[in-house]
Amino acid sequence: MKAKLVIAIIGSTGNMGTSIAKSLAHPNHKLLLFSNDLSKAKELKTTIESNTSLVEVEVQECPGEASWEADIVILAVPFTAESEIAAKIKPYVTQKIVISIANPLNNNYDGLLTAPGTSAAEELQKQLPDAIVIKAFNTTFAADFAQPVIDGKQTDAFIAGDNQAAVNAVAELVKVAGFNPVHAGKLSVSSTLENMQLLLIQLNIQNNYNWHAGWKILH
Repeated sequence: MKAKLVIAIIGSTGNMGTSIAKSLAHPNHKLLLFSNDLSKAKELKTTIESNTSLVEVEVQECPGEASWEADIVILAVPFTAESEIAAKIKPYVTQKIVISIANPLNNNYDGLLTAPGTSAAEELQKQLPDAIVIKAFNTTFAADFAQPVIDGKQTDAFIAGDNQAAVNAVAELVKVAGFNPVHAGKLSVSSTLENMQLLLIQLNIQNNYNWHAGWKILH
């Protein structure tokens, strides 16, 4: 019998964390939920279990404990919280996949907090040198997880990373979540992906897309 893929979701009760957790609730997955609000994490566990049969969900009391058991760690936290979390999970993620979903937006949504030529994902890789950092899920809004097909088209979800096996593994998660995975390139492409989402947020504000919009490559 194939062992379940163990996925830790750090920041599981935010909009993105909740959406990711629900979308990855699958009988072949074991989900480990961590949040600073344990009561909300327990409510999310109950919701997932009531909506999905045979899914295994646990609430963890610290990010290190969740990361120690996990095969893949998803950091569903804001960019400004990544450094603190990275320090806590660093001893437990050697040669493990760590997914950065963060977009380093400034408070005015008119620019990024990262310096030109780098990205949130690349900064995270520096902080976790023994982990395999992959950029994914940053080009999607939380609402897209509930409805990944927009205007009759399956939303693309872009992935960037230097390790092909890890990129392939994350692509499988993207498929389970309902999106079409697009390998955008090396981890250095993350800055482009983060700027793409900044643009999509700006367009959402200007055009009132109701936070339900996504990218699609037509060819």
